Amino acid sequence: MTRFRVRGAGWKQSNMPIRNSVLHSIAARPWTSAQDALLGVSVMAVGVLLAIEYELFVRVGVMAAEQQRINLLEAILLTILLGLCIAAFIYRRMQEQRSDAAKHREVEQELAKLRDEALRDPLTGLANRRAIISALSQLAETRDDNRNALLLLDLNEFKRVNDEYGHVAGDRVLQVVAERFRRISRPTDLLARLGGDEFAILAYGLDREGATMVGNRFIATTRNEVAVGGVRHFIGVSIGAVIIPDDGVNGDELIAKADLAMYEAKAKGHSALAFFHDGMGDWRPSDVADSE
Repeated sequence: MTRFRVRGAGWKQSNMPIRNSVLHSIAARPWTSAQDALLGVSVMAVGVLLAIEYELFVRVGVMAAEQQRINLLEAILLTILLGLCIAAFIYRRMQEQRSDAAKHREVEQELAKLRDEALRDPLTGLANRRAIISALSQLAETRDDNRNALLLLDLNEFKRVNDEYGHVAGDRVLQVVAERFRRISRPTDLLARLGGDEFAILAYGLDREGATMVGNRFIATTRNEVAVGGVRHFIGVSIGAVIIPDDGVNGDELIAKADLAMYEAKAKGHSALAFFHDGMGDWRPSDVADSE
């Protein structure tokens, strides 16, 4: 008795997913399920009518052995037919569930693509301002002992390109510069275009010395002119940097402070790197609106 109960429990467990799958499919498609149920009932009704018509079960006691075997074969065939209908019903339901799962995966992939596009700059293919702010928020929540650097980069002489050669040439210059920045960035860092001619890089695991090395690499990559449409443009870059968490952990505060440092670098009149320091003034929430 014990072995039987264990085997029965195993049978129930192994068939539970199938049963749940079928029930879920029925609930998802009630009208189709009703049609299948009607078909199954019709097959059963036809079988019962045939049994009544030919008196398969009433006359079985008075028939010869050979006739009984024939009627028994007919009953078996009807049972098999009914079983095939039930099997077809279950198979159809499972196929529908697989189709639903495939559609669900497609929707999830599309949503993931839309989320990725929402965090990406369409012109350069880099991350955008929203991605940088999100990454800074995650750093603020992590609160580990590592130091990280945020660098804001503003292109010099870019306004002149737009004014003299048009926005099409300006967009092409941005794409060329973005590709140069991408090539020298570490795979672990987040490089983004904030808008216009402003870029940012969130460099993980860097102190002030490491951030200086990274900033100088970005400056070096702009020393070569950018050729667009047969015209050579000389584009420099001014960089403002902050160290996290030394200069703060709030994303808006860090961006505003890096922006102040970037304007100090720009005031030098050539490509330069400047770090935020207390002499630049106290940061206020209103600085975020002023810097955008």
